[in-house]
Amino acid sequence: MVAGHIQRKMIRIDRMADRIFPLDRRELLAGLAATALGAGMPGGAAAQSRLSLKLQAKASSLALRPAQPETPIWSLQGSPPDTGLRFRRGDELEIALQNDLPVPAALNCRGLDGVPATAPLAARPPIDPGAHENLAIPLRHAGTFLCDLTLLGDGGTRPARGLPLIVAESEAVAVDRDEVFLIEDWRLRPDGTALTPGADPGDTTPLYTVNGLTLPDMTARAHERLRFRFINGCQRAVVAVKMEGYEVRVMALDSQPAEPFPARNSAIVLAPGDRADAFIDAAAAPGSTSAILLHDGKEARPIARLIVSREPPLRDAALPAAPALPSNGLPAQLDLKGALRFELTLGGPPADWVRPVDFARSAAPAFRARAGRTVVLALTNRGDRPIAFHLHGHHFRLLDRLDDGWKPFWLDTLVIDSGQTQRIAFAAAYAGRWLLEAAATDWAAPRLLRWYSIE
Repeated sequence: MVAGHIQRKMIRIDRMADRIFPLDRRELLAGLAATALGAGMPGGAAAQSRLSLKLQAKASSLALRPAQPETPIWSLQGSPPDTGLRFRRGDELEIALQNDLPVPAALNCRGLDGVPATAPLAARPPIDPGAHENLAIPLRHAGTFLCDLTLLGDGGTRPARGLPLIVAESEAVAVDRDEVFLIEDWRLRPDGTALTPGADPGDTTPLYTVNGLTLPDMTARAHERLRFRFINGCQRAVVAVKMEGYEVRVMALDSQPAEPFPARNSAIVLAPGDRADAFIDAAAAPGSTSAILLHDGKEARPIARLIVSREPPLRDAALPAAPALPSNGLPAQLDLKGALRFELTLGGPPADWVRPVDFARSAAPAFRARAGRTVVLALTNRGDRPIAFHLHGHHFRLLDRLDDGWKPFWLDTLVIDSGQTQRIAFAAAYAGRWLLEAAATDWAAPRLLRWYSIE
């Protein structure tokens, strides 16, 4: 059954990628399901070490306009500041978080399953201005994660940057270098200040950064293998990233290993908050330069360059194809026949969905389930725009249309088109209170929340 799914999915990838540049908004959204294949199954890791990390929510600035003053923003920074926090699977992370913002802050880490003590809003209230809190996070899974302050960001004073969290595999991985590629979007007013999401962008100018930079250069030696950790840190935008002239081999999606496959036309499509790990072999001639393009459904634009240095090649020939990344231990099977089934409506009248500032832990949950059960959710978008849905606390499988099996990949985020119903299934492995998050793929759209309980 899995082999048949993979074959059909690869056909969809081929068809989608042939037209991905140029493409329109609907084609871009249609490509989301076509960027994922495979999943990891057995294995976990024993705890290796207990590490301490200081995080600070603070005011900062970013150079978004050439030869102009930097734009004031808010950011989440480690100590010392870094483009990404790097640890190893099995580590226990003790975080001391200080809120130096003038407003409450809620730390949200995308992709970290089963850590109830860190579940934002549903289990942990926001941190008041000037206050701090301590969190303990067991790093059970290797992968690419994203920590940010966006849950309470709608309509705020300033937009905030995210901070990648990288958890390396316990086993050796056949790459020469590991690079974070964090994509973020901004809306600048004529005076150079930045607009927060959830508000009408009006006469603002959109622009994108990679690791906080506009049009950065990334270098490699000939025959060097790079692991790019692509992260869509955009507020609402679905984007496609294309590496011109290179084969892009996808290895993981939303922090979970995938059966390796080539991204057709060298393009990867990412929903807001999505992550994809890909291997790229620097096969171009020394001294060559290749554009890295971003498409947001409206236009393609260069956002970075990959330059092959004139140094001698790292090795005489390219490395052989890499094997799949080590499994994170998600289950091989889900009990669909005995699953608990619930329906959730997205878009249209908000009903039980609320903005984060109005979220109350006393509200009734969207559903309850016993730990150990399989849960199936039918997600129907009644709105007039596509909606990005994010499940906190667990990863899920996307079910087939006939509900008789699932696509062979794990996700934590899914875009549901207007008028569409998608069904997802997950193993309720972790007891706790977890958020359900939804936002239309439009800058002005509000972020909306509900919560669910695993008991």
